[in-house]
Amino acid sequence: MTSTKQGTLSRGDAGALIGFCIAGVAIAAYITVFSISRIITLLSGTMVPVLVEFVDQPIEAPLGANGENITLELDRASITVPSLPPVAIGAGILGQIAQIVTIVVVIGCLMLLARSILTGAVFSRRNTRLVMAAGIVGLVGFAAVQFFENMLSNAAVAEVTDNAVDNAVISIEPFTFVLAAFIISVIGTAFVIGDRLQRETEGLV
Repeated sequence: MTSTKQGTLSRGDAGALIGFCIAGVAIAAYITVFSISRIITLLSGTMVPVLVEFVDQPIEAPLGANGENITLELDRASITVPSLPPVAIGAGILGQIAQIVTIVVVIGCLMLLARSILTGAVFSRRNTRLVMAAGIVGLVGFAAVQFFENMLSNAAVAEVTDNAVDNAVISIEPFTFVLAAFIISVIGTAFVIGDRLQRETEGLV
């Protein structure tokens, strides 16, 4: 593993990195507690609130003049399901587990990276692997979370409406996904180039 000291951080930079680490721990703890609470709610199987997305679903609402109904297109809504089927409960739990694992791994990698930078080593093979691992796990993990949440919402709507409403939506925004992949690639490439240039510079000394 190639890793050398690359300078001393200023007190302000070191404080910012330490603050980043503290914030990371707080975020991971909050997400973990929230997901565990959600899992407990899902396991109860009754009166479970579920966020649902719709496609071309018109509804009537009394928002016109004198309370007249006007037609709106419903995009998303929260519904409370009296009883969830096992497949929906399983999908919801898998989504929450995927969320916990993704957040913990990503924040863990970034905290290890911050620790390495605090010691003065910015560009190294280890740091490059940490950056790429955080990016890939984040990309795949959040896609998995969205996939399982879509399964939960579709099953919930089918249960409530007795399959009268077709909202089979598997929504993973392609632009956001591609943009995130591009940003991760750029950052990973920057670390790879930085590590190589550092090793070449060391070879000239």
